[in-house]
Parts: sequence; structure tokens; C-alpha cells
Amino acid sequence: MKPLRMLAAGLAALVLSGAQAALAADTNIAVAANFTEAAKEIAAAFKEKTGEAAILSFGSTGQLYTQISQGAPFEIFLAADDARPVKAVKEGYGVEGTEFTYAIGKIVLWSTDAGLIAGEETLKAGDFDKLAIANPQTAPYGAAAVEAMKAIGVYAALEPKIVQGNNIAQTFQFVQTGNAELGFVALSQIAGKSEGSRWEVPADLYTPIRQDAVLLKKGEESSGAKAFLDFLRGPEAGAIIEKYGYGTAAGS
Repeated sequence: MKPLRMLAAGLAALVLSGAQAALAADTNIAVAANFTEAAKEIAAAFKEKTGEAAILSFGSTGQLYTQISQGAPFEIFLAADDARPVKAVKEGYGVEGTEFTYAIGKIVLWSTDAGLIAGEETLKAGDFDKLAIANPQTAPYGAAAVEAMKAIGVYAALEPKIVQGNNIAQTFQFVQTGNAELGFVALSQIAGKSEGSRWEVPADLYTPIRQDAVLLKKGEESSGAKAFLDFLRGPEAGAIIEKYGYGTAAGS
């Protein structure tokens, strides 16, 4: 009888293990491209703390929203603005009352050439061939770049020199590889880098880039998705967010 009891106990353990594995399903998260490195670090910290995995998909906010509206299996949306999470709720893709600001983004004019950028005077002089920005129609960081150039009064003169990335990650690559001499990138992308030259664009030249998160309907019953959002609100994630050059709602 003892072997039978041991077999039964073993089978029960396997069933329990399977049930726990089912409960600990991965959480699929749509993440704005500017938040790539910070999100990776937050996801790693979340897994270390909870044992649950966050599967991250990156893109421009507009592109990600299109995917969400077409049925992509995302459970959480980390946008680069505060408009699309609200839109997601209004259009039935997001869970009402779950929106919150997880980061406040900042733009910076950056070049790998250490002697190129000297504040807004570099834009006024226009002594360069190509200026990279993210697509302002789909990427909030691109819209902020256009707004800043218009505030300085240089947009009309510089428009012929502008090359657009599909998102802020591609825009950064244009500058990093020398396909554009300089460009407007997210401060988070060059946090910790000392090479090149830069000008952190004054916050009064563009509308604050409030980046909001929202729980999507596909994650409404997911304990993992809710746990990740709780973690994102917490001090451990907040420290990572600030490390990458973002402001936080708590500090604004």
C-alpha cells in the first residue's frame, strides 16, 4: 500500500504544479519604444521578486495602439502619451479606472559629434544636413520635437533636413550610426552615456510627455498583469525609471 500512497502523492504534486504553472502565465505588455531599456530592467526586477515573466513588445505608441485595436494579445499598454490609454478605455480596449502616469519623458538634442551641439543656436545656425526625429504622427517624442522647434522658430527652415524614424528607437539609431548628424531623442536613451554632445530641451518648449499605463481588457482577469502594474507603481520600479532620466508622477 505504501508505494500506492507514494504514487498518489506524486500525482497530486504534479497536478498542483500544473495548476500553479497555469496561474503563473506570462504577461504580454505593449511598451513605447522610448521606454525599452527601463522596461527591460523593470521586467527583470519583477521576475526576480515574483517569479512571473513579463513579455515585452516595443514600438511607437501609435503603432502599438493599432495592434491593440486589431486584437493583439496585449494585457498592459505602456504608452508614450496620456491620450491613447484614455482612448483605449473609451473604445473598449482598456479597463476603466486603471490609467496612471508611470513616467514623464524628456527630449534631448543629441549628436555623436562632441563639438556639434551648442544649445538652440545649433538649430538656428542649421549647419548640418540631416536632423532625425520620430514620426510626429505616431510617436509623442516626435510631436514634442516639432513643438519645440516651432517654439524656437526654426521648424520651417529645418523641415527639409528632417528624416523621420518610425519610432524613437529608430531615430536614435539614425544618429548613432551617423545617418543623421544630430536628432531629437529621449533623454532615457542616452542616460549614462558621456560621448557626443547634447542639449536637454527646456521643458517649457513642449507639452510635458506624460506616459500613462492602462490595464487592457485582455488582462482584466490576469493576476500577473495586475501584479506588474502594482510593481510599476512601487518604489523599486520608480528608482529604475528615474535612473533612466524620466520624471515620475510622485516627483512632479
